[in-house]
Amino acid sequence: MIGVLIFPDFQLLDASGPISVFEIAGRLAGKPTSIRVIAEAPGAVRSSSGVEMLARGLRSASGLSTLIVAGGEGVVAASKSARQLAFVRSAARRGVRIASVCSGAYVLAEAGLLDGRRATTHWRRTRHFLATYPKVKLESDRIFVRDGDIWTSAGISAGIDLALAMVAEDFGEEISRQTARQLVLYARRSGGQSQFSSLLELKAPTGRFAPLLTWARENLDAPLTVEHLADKAGMSSRHFTRAFVAETGTTPFKAVERLRLEVARQRVQSSSEAIERVAQSTGFRDPERMRRAFLRAFGQPPQSLRRAARAR
Repeated sequence: MIGVLIFPDFQLLDASGPISVFEIAGRLAGKPTSIRVIAEAPGAVRSSSGVEMLARGLRSASGLSTLIVAGGEGVVAASKSARQLAFVRSAARRGVRIASVCSGAYVLAEAGLLDGRRATTHWRRTRHFLATYPKVKLESDRIFVRDGDIWTSAGISAGIDLALAMVAEDFGEEISRQTARQLVLYARRSGGQSQFSSLLELKAPTGRFAPLLTWARENLDAPLTVEHLADKAGMSSRHFTRAFVAETGTTPFKAVERLRLEVARQRVQSSSEAIERVAQSTGFRDPERMRRAFLRAFGQPPQSLRRAARAR
């Protein structure tokens, strides 16, 4: 049985997306999936859009194999509910597969399920999440992350990607692909959420490091080491790194790599410039190094992105 935990002001697609995935997958597999929407207070639960879902109480959730926690505007209050946190912890202790969609990761983090684990959440929540839960190994550019039996996904529609991956585990890759086709979706979305988040807003940086990031983007072929950037900012390397992470939600190294990826991808897709030349001028130096960075960020090498851009 699949349980979907909601609360007042939850995000509707966080719940309805995975529900649709499991409903269609079960039908295609010939094994209809039992799905139950649950909430601390049973009855009609209002989403942030005003649309309501009818939920059962927490006591009706015995026999769950998977628990998916929705996110949304009401997640702060939900993550402070002692009863809900106890429910999630109890499910984890029983070996239930636990997942969160978008900011639902806050509930898992408050329950202590993410301490020492890799996880992700919506890119707009990155800075606050990092500051609030320093024990979590947040991977801010992932569509979804699995660490053992704990799954977390990025913003809103990423819950569908997460559910498709769970379907692949439950019913096999072919059923997952058929489900994606039925939903008119990619079975595997390439890349991370940086492609949807304007590289964690580094395209239009604000705050005290805005001039530094603007300068870095204009000098990508420079070394741009932490020491180099710290000197440019007039700070010690240690102080600079701490302050940079606190303000931007990412490390200087990752910020520079994302700036390089942003420019390199634009040039790869919009020109016929040699890949080797793009790698050199954007600071990757080695085409193989750039290729590995593209695979991590976009799920495809530069040549594949170029071919896809030309086909469009």
